[in-house]
Amino acid sequence: MNDQGIELMEVSDCISGRKPLDEGVLASVAILSDRLERLKSSSSLFAGISLSDDVGALAQCHLPTALC
Repeated sequence: MNDQGIELMEVSDCISGRKPLDEGVLASVAILSDRLERLKSSSSLFAGISLSDDVGALAQCHLPTALC
């Protein structure tokens, strides 16, 4: 997989239980969220797009309380 998809793979692996929640997963969630916001600001075509509920839940996690 190319570098563009590593964030997707990390987050997907965490959601499916193949990878524990760690700093890398939280960084990947932040990167994906930022990319989505940039897409939304670049075109109204992306206005209705949002992160999944699972990814949104990960975005609310913090490592000291990562037992979300």
